[in-house]
Amino acid sequence: MAALVANGIEARLPRGFEGRIYRRVPVAGASTYTVAHFCTFPLPVDTADFGGSYIDLMAPNDIFAVLFEYGPESLGKALFQRVGMPRRLTPVDFRPNLLRRGTKGQGGAQTFFTESKRPFTLYVVLGAYARRVALVPKVNELLGQIAIGPRPVAGAA
Repeated sequence: MAALVANGIEARLPRGFEGRIYRRVPVAGASTYTVAHFCTFPLPVDTADFGGSYIDLMAPNDIFAVLFEYGPESLGKALFQRVGMPRRLTPVDFRPNLLRRGTKGQGGAQTFFTESKRPFTLYVVLGAYARRVALVPKVNELLGQIAIGPRPVAGAA
């Protein structure tokens, strides 16, 4: 099982998944936070934070998942009241109309939460909403292999 470790996030990738954990380069002094992509198809280098046009290329059995971190000003906000990343989703958590962008027939789930005093959203896209019963166990296998620790201190080695 391949492992990714960066920015206080550790993910052991189940068979068939690839991924990356990164921070965008700040522009004009803006703050950036961690983004992690996990998917079952080749992940292009220039993928937008929430997948962008690459979501359109997903096959029916593909999965695309994002952990997107928000700034510390989001802590304590109602949207981030859930404590802990969900480790198990159900087919009922997915909706065909929840996608930021997507191809007809896909399904998505989104959950906002706080873990290790860090606010995130978990955004998951299934290549086919009709395949959710078969695909959600694979999503859950991935979620069970992700650990979120405290935000690294800037400049720390």
